[in-house]
Amino acid sequence: MPEAVIVQACRTPIARGKMVVGDLSGLHVTRLLSSTFEELIRRTGIDYADVDLVAGGCVTQAGEQSNNITRQSWLSMGKNYGTGGYTVDAQCGSAQACNHQIAALVASGSIDIGIACGVELMSHVPLGANVAHGPGYFIPAGWPWDTPQTQFEMAERIAKNRGLTREMVDALACESQRRAKVAWDEGRFDREVFTIEAPVLGEDGKPSGATKVVARDQGLRPTTMEGLAQLKPLMAGGITTAGNSSQISDGAAAVMWMSAAEAKKRGLKPRARIVTDCIVGADPYYGLDGPVDATRRLLARSGMTLRDIDLVEINEAFASVVLSWAQVFDADMSKVNVNGGAMALGHPVGSTGARLICTALHELERQDKATALITMCCGAHVGTGTIIERL
Repeated sequence: MPEAVIVQACRTPIARGKMVVGDLSGLHVTRLLSSTFEELIRRTGIDYADVDLVAGGCVTQAGEQSNNITRQSWLSMGKNYGTGGYTVDAQCGSAQACNHQIAALVASGSIDIGIACGVELMSHVPLGANVAHGPGYFIPAGWPWDTPQTQFEMAERIAKNRGLTREMVDALACESQRRAKVAWDEGRFDREVFTIEAPVLGEDGKPSGATKVVARDQGLRPTTMEGLAQLKPLMAGGITTAGNSSQISDGAAAVMWMSAAEAKKRGLKPRARIVTDCIVGADPYYGLDGPVDATRRLLARSGMTLRDIDLVEINEAFASVVLSWAQVFDADMSKVNVNGGAMALGHPVGSTGARLICTALHELERQDKATALITMCCGAHVGTGTIIERL
């Protein structure tokens, strides 16, 4: 069987997911995603027609993100219509699931070259916009689980179950911001992030005629424990606040996969492979504790322990999700989200799975390390997980 390998990965800067104030909110979503395709093609030097398939994650498939936005974004470039494309909704793990799928298709011999990607322009299409009768979970008669109706309630249940305090979740949020600032100041993101030009919107939300070059994640902000302590909890009596939760964001990320033989033929360096991957169900009572279940599955399948893992990228949907996972596995937090996470960088939900893989790959190379574990919690009580190994 062919060996599926990553040959390239990149992402846009992540911008605030609000109209006018968001650096990328002047773009149409097809331009946001197609920019990652163009950057991958530029970096690898292949032809657009050489790509067999693109699979993209997008959570809120409504409005301009509807009608198979991955395929529409590919077509929008006007380069080649022969490349197939489809769009996946595995909630926040959508782009990570696409990486599993594309790698598997390469390994099966179905395709030689594929792109796994994701996009979310939350300033244009907010979460819940694709639910005809309003956001929420469908609970049919006879549903056997006590299921929270919001992710905030899920985060609070996890915190209560693990005995987490407000000080603990705020401390993680503060550290995420600190690490993200260090990463940008030291140029750690320079290889994975590419610049993109975006229209500037006026106060009326319409293009002003000016443009800006966006080169840096917009979510970083000066953060102190004292400042975080002043934020009001999102639920009465809770510990989850806007400061210790992921940010609503705009962004896209993409990973190019090839067979090792195809990469060799083209003179491209295989950079990493998947050791094992999974998408698992999580207890609906807690909803967002999926990284615990996914990590257990990954370690069992691989025969590895967490001590064998050099780096971990776990999505900071909420600080309580990360701390719950860390408590279960007695994790060495010096290896976890070393460049900050979604509380500082942002979380364009459909793209974050590809962003985490992209970040993990580049950080493994920067540190000259071998293995990384990537895991996420997802809506619909799912956990995603991947272990990648540098080649």
